[in-house]
Amino acid sequence: MKALSIAATGMLAQQLNVDVISNNIANMTTTGFKRQRPEFHDLLYQNFRRVGADSSDAGTIVPSGVQIGVGVKTASVYRITEQGGLISTDNTFDLAISGKGFFTIQLPNGEFTYTRAGTFQLSPEGDIVTADGFIVDPGVVIPESAIDISINANGEVQVKIDGQVTPQNVGQLELATFPNEAGLEAIGDNLLLETPSSGAPTTGTPGAQGFGTIQQGFLETSNINAVQSIIDLITAQRAYELNSKVITASDEMMQVANQLR
Repeated sequence: MKALSIAATGMLAQQLNVDVISNNIANMTTTGFKRQRPEFHDLLYQNFRRVGADSSDAGTIVPSGVQIGVGVKTASVYRITEQGGLISTDNTFDLAISGKGFFTIQLPNGEFTYTRAGTFQLSPEGDIVTADGFIVDPGVVIPESAIDISINANGEVQVKIDGQVTPQNVGQLELATFPNEAGLEAIGDNLLLETPSSGAPTTGTPGAQGFGTIQQGFLETSNINAVQSIIDLITAQRAYELNSKVITASDEMMQVANQLR
């Protein structure tokens, strides 16, 4: 009787489903967070009567056969990269990307990571950095004498120096795009790593073809839909309960079989 093991795979799948939904809900207020969704596939089938097999010497064939499934498995947990909402913060170094692209962040070991979370600050040396002090690449240094900082939609960083009328251009921010954004590897702290699945990054100026623009004084919110997440959670819970009922029913059926005399 395969129902016990089949239902067990169903319970494990829905347990993972709930884990993914829980992580989505937990990150509802995480800047630039992209929700995830699990994808499930059915397992290999057992053929008790193969489809298309000969049913007689006259050449007749079996039209449908007998195939019994043995459960479900997790195929992938992929990231949905649709745009999140933009909220105004009026903070000079809060930057949101409207459209495609990621900020490039250089780690202390020289490795490059990518993020949509534009909650940046200034280092003691005037570099634009993340909350952990990692440099936003390409590096832009803000002069200590700057009294006003402006970052336009195309990523140009301009500062106004005390005593000067014309703003001074001190750097150019860039964005990176990937052929398959869902293939990036999340490593925590709102950072993503390039993988063979994501493809190599293409860097360019914000506002260029294929790249989004930058909004200064805004942050991108997560793309979590609270109502849909609750519906998904309830659906996963009901599916888990149904699989548990299959196990209970299978156990009762085996008890009946064991009591036969």
